[in-house]
Order: sequence, then structure tokens, then C-alpha cells
Amino acid sequence: MQVLIVYESMYGNTHAIGAEIAAGLVPYAEAKVVSVGEATRALVGEADLVIVGGPTHAHGMTSASSRKGAFDAAQKPDSGLALDPDAAGPGLRDWFKTLSRVKAGLAAAYDTRFDAPAVLTGRASRGIASRLRDHGFHLVADPESFLVDKRNELVAGEGERARAWGVQLGTALSEPR
Repeated sequence: MQVLIVYESMYGNTHAIGAEIAAGLVPYAEAKVVSVGEATRALVGEADLVIVGGPTHAHGMTSASSRKGAFDAAQKPDSGLALDPDAAGPGLRDWFKTLSRVKAGLAAAYDTRFDAPAVLTGRASRGIASRLRDHGFHLVADPESFLVDKRNELVAGEGERARAWGVQLGTALSEPR
């Protein structure tokens, strides 16, 4: 089985979660982790499962203005923020606009968000899941959130939880239907 994990990441957390999900999938599938800018229609079309993740900004997926705000925040002296090497690439909203119906395939959605109730932070994974369905994908799991603290670092244990989610996805896909 071929799994494609597509991420948008501003400060590296969503990227790191994607890598952990891929590690959890190792016994079940060959997983490739790519930034949204590298996620071509051909790669998506070849995958048996597409997992898409992005950071939560202003209660949902990033926008051009929220991405600019993230860049500006990282440029401030003493911010302690470092941009992900792929942060300058396109965002998921733009990517979804270019992704026509590739095929009816399997998908899952995740996000990173601040460690607070979802009613206060929102969840980008819900918008990602909706767009995946709009493009003809069938979701194999409920959208998942992974938490970051106020310093924009993953909360302790979230990497392990992402790896376990990868195992859960792999197990579900390997069971007879």
C-alpha cells in the first residue's frame, strides 16, 4: 500500500507530526511525507491513502493573511520562532484549488492547534476533511488534532500519539472490509 502524507507547516510542528504518522505506518505501508508544494496530482493519484495536515489559524485552515502573520511573527526579534524550510510554499487552500478530482480514494485529515478547547481554537482538520470529501475522497478516520503549547512547540507526548494514530490507520486499512 502506498500512503502519501501532505503537510503545510509554518513552524515545523505539522511537518513533525506527518513524519511521526509515517513512522507508525511503517509495518503496514510505504509512506511518503511531502510538503504541500511537492504534492503533485500524480503523487496524489498514485496513493492508496492520502493524509493531509495543516496548522490551525484563526479557527481553520491558513489563509494568505494568516500565513503572512506567521512569517512576520517569526521575523520579530526574540520571537523564538523558526520557520519550517517549506513554509514559503503554497498553503492548503491554494493546493486544494488546483487539485481536481484525481480518483475516489481513501483519505485522513489532521491539524496542529494550540492546547485549548477546540471551541476556542478551531480545527483546520475539519476544513481539510471537508475539502477531501469534496474532491471525491472517503475518510477512513475522524479528523485528528495534535497540540502545541504557547511557545509553538509540540506538547509532550503528541509525537507518540501521532505515531499511534499512524498505527491505527495502518491497522484499519489492513483489516478485511
